[in-house]
Amino acid sequence: MAKIQAREDVRPVEPAGAAPTRASDTPRAVEALAEQLAATAVERDRQGGHAAHERELIRASGLLRLSVPAAYGGTGASWSTVLGAVRRLAEADSALAHVFGFHHLQVAGVLLYGTPEQHNYFLKPTVDRNLFWGNALNPLDRRVVARAELDGYRVDGVKNFSSGSVGSDVLTFSAWHKASDTAIIAALPTQAEGITVNPDWDAFGQRQTDSGTVRFDHVRLEAIQVLQAPGTVPSARATLRSQVAQLIMTNLYLGLARGAFLEARRYVREDARPWFASGVQRHADDPYVQERFGEFWLRVQAAQALADLAGLKLDAALARGPSVTADERGEVAVAGAQAKVLAHRAALEVGSEIFDVTGASSTAARHGYDRYWRNARVHTLHDPVAYKIRDLGRYALLNQIPEPTAYS
Repeated sequence: MAKIQAREDVRPVEPAGAAPTRASDTPRAVEALAEQLAATAVERDRQGGHAAHERELIRASGLLRLSVPAAYGGTGASWSTVLGAVRRLAEADSALAHVFGFHHLQVAGVLLYGTPEQHNYFLKPTVDRNLFWGNALNPLDRRVVARAELDGYRVDGVKNFSSGSVGSDVLTFSAWHKASDTAIIAALPTQAEGITVNPDWDAFGQRQTDSGTVRFDHVRLEAIQVLQAPGTVPSARATLRSQVAQLIMTNLYLGLARGAFLEARRYVREDARPWFASGVQRHADDPYVQERFGEFWLRVQAAQALADLAGLKLDAALARGPSVTADERGEVAVAGAQAKVLAHRAALEVGSEIFDVTGASSTAARHGYDRYWRNARVHTLHDPVAYKIRDLGRYALLNQIPEPTAYS
């Protein structure tokens, strides 16, 4: 059986401060990490590729253990706290925030799909060895196939859109089981024999999400590594994983909108010059500029309010444990859809419209302000927001809760 261990091809870096051991220590650690990422975000966005050093900054921050329960040595933070960390990091660097958020999504998958034995098997090493998780679970890509072999499986095929796979220590992945016509979900060390991660992500945004293509060639999968067996009907609680995923993306978009707003505000206050016909000495005193900032503020605040509410609903549903009902799960999905639609819009609109108030000089490459819109545009295509609005329409009109899927 392949051992779960940390990668040895990276050099550790000094943490920004003492790693958080309690949820109350988290804001300081998150802020320190955000400042470290922000310092090089513009140049790294331009270069793309694998941000190995910055991933080690995340590892050194101690924040990889944030969502791991205290029983396994983790911080045991609420999901509202984890989502807040994703949001703050996305203000600074949405690509690394994506990698960070998807690490915690894999932890959620272990907790929601796995048995107590699997929790110990996967999460104790995650804390003890400070492991970084990646994702190869793309449910729409069925090219990875699992076949029964002895008391486990053999896995073959290719999976794309594998966020955080490059440089990871452990991978969660899905594979199609033809005999049952269902998917299995499992996790393996990234360096297990037969796994190859190709760093071939080349989108015009989110350029450092390490979303490579993962190939499985005759990979052995042990029974304990299978989190969801073939033919399993997930419980209402297990299907909350998709809501964790959706809210990670929502807070990523919200962080992008906030980051664009805050940087535009700084630029208008400190660098921008007033238009000659405005009759004001400071650009910030132009009433048309003020009106635009009022619009930006409303979009961000509305999205933030709904995102916070959805996070609390997720916390409450998870606290119910196996007693959570399908209706309660559905209410989380409705809250999450509301928040995601507004965060999606805020990220795209604020990220593109800030140039109306910052002016021509703000388009200089050294500022990198285009990254807010580019990153939002690429990531918001993850799943069509129109289907979230459709779900909300069905709920508003027919009181019909969203059907649990990998995206709803």
